[in-house]
Amino acid sequence: MKLFKFIAVILLPFYFGINCSVFATVSDGKYNVIFILADDLGWTDLACQGSPFYKTPNIDRLAQSGMRFTQAYSACTVCSPTRASILTGQYPARLHITDWIKGHIRPYAKLQVPQWTMYLPTNIVNIAKILKNSGYTTASIGKWHLGGEDYYPNRQGFDINIGGCDKGHPPTYFSPYKIPTIEDGPQGEYLTDREASEAVKFIQRNKDKQFFLYLAHHAVHTPIMAKSNVVQKYKDLQKKGSPHKNAVYAAMIESVDNSVGTIMQTLRELNLEEKTIVIFTSDNGGLLNVTTNIGLRAGKGSAYEGGVRVPLIVYWKGIIKPGSLCNLPVISADFYPTILEMLGIKSPSSHTVDGESIVPLLKGSNKLKRDAIYWHYPHYHPGGATPYSAIRQGNYRLIEFFEDSHIELYDLSKDPLEQKNLADKNPQVAKQLLTRLQNWRKEVGAQMPEPNPNYLPEKKNNPPNKAKTKSKSP
Repeated sequence: MKLFKFIAVILLPFYFGINCSVFATVSDGKYNVIFILADDLGWTDLACQGSPFYKTPNIDRLAQSGMRFTQAYSACTVCSPTRASILTGQYPARLHITDWIKGHIRPYAKLQVPQWTMYLPTNIVNIAKILKNSGYTTASIGKWHLGGEDYYPNRQGFDINIGGCDKGHPPTYFSPYKIPTIEDGPQGEYLTDREASEAVKFIQRNKDKQFFLYLAHHAVHTPIMAKSNVVQKYKDLQKKGSPHKNAVYAAMIESVDNSVGTIMQTLRELNLEEKTIVIFTSDNGGLLNVTTNIGLRAGKGSAYEGGVRVPLIVYWKGIIKPGSLCNLPVISADFYPTILEMLGIKSPSSHTVDGESIVPLLKGSNKLKRDAIYWHYPHYHPGGATPYSAIRQGNYRLIEFFEDSHIELYDLSKDPLEQKNLADKNPQVAKQLLTRLQNWRKEVGAQMPEPNPNYLPEKKNNPPNKAKTKSKSP
């Protein structure tokens, strides 16, 4: 009961009565863009998002200076598809990049997953290519995870690649890193700190130019490792019954927060605050055996809200009213058209864009042209997902599960924890949303799983490739 009251007090404002309240002014000239992507950061893994345990003063300050979105979504419940969607503005289903690279193998599962694409093709338009062609200096710092060496950031429109390779997570967060695209630092240097320092160097070198920085921190992905002195701080703060309590994970979040603070301080010192747009978000929901997605069902690798609801903060000085909140659903594919509109640059007409620019929301509108967003994950995951597709329209979210073709329908305004399946109670709504979802799959050319001729019920869950989640510090 105490936990329920805590959830209600913290999260009810996220669901009801919040509008996008902003003002706009005219600004001359082009902006720099810094896109900060945390890995596996859950929806409530920030103090400003309701965590009673994690300390994030710098990210909270960013939210106070910009707009915080309470219903932002990743394009997928795992990382690689979301990253591809951010860069291209397309749904993972259209790209056929629908699972993390290289995914989980379930040879005896009921369904056989499709032959999906395990890299971001170099012939596809992306935000870095467009900005580079428009005179921007571009850098990718941190995690890439969109293919092997032929598909690294330096082949995708980025002038600089530091740390980006085919690895889904670092072997260690302490130097020597064993990452082929970043030089080792002093013994014991922390990877998140190093990524922040490389970002600062890039900003300083390009302070008189227009630049695009894609800072994709490896944190807070496993292995769960953090600086021992920071870990001890959170061990001292642990309280019995708190929904968030992992001290090592909390220390990792603090390092990401320090990175944001360092970058914002650098912008202030270089008088770039008014010329630089900063976007902060995550690539999927929080990992359940590490954190808790307070008020949502499940977590990373699931079909439910906990797998795809993420933090999102946008800082755009002079355009966004400080401390603004928006409760309209937005998704990863929206970043591509949003950034281009912010900079006054057009996307090639030959490139299909699934996302919609959220600039109207940042400038004071309370609506977008679209009325629905979609997910397609024809794969299995240890986080609980079996092959599924989903649609959100208004407050309704419908999920179609492919193993047995059953559907689940939830009214998120009344049931954010997705506990009451309304599919039988509201068959008209369920039918309408299912039809839209199926038509969307045809439109984007979504790949579908097929019956598995090697299906063995007694072995259906073998062998899931489980990620390492042991918490430790040096």
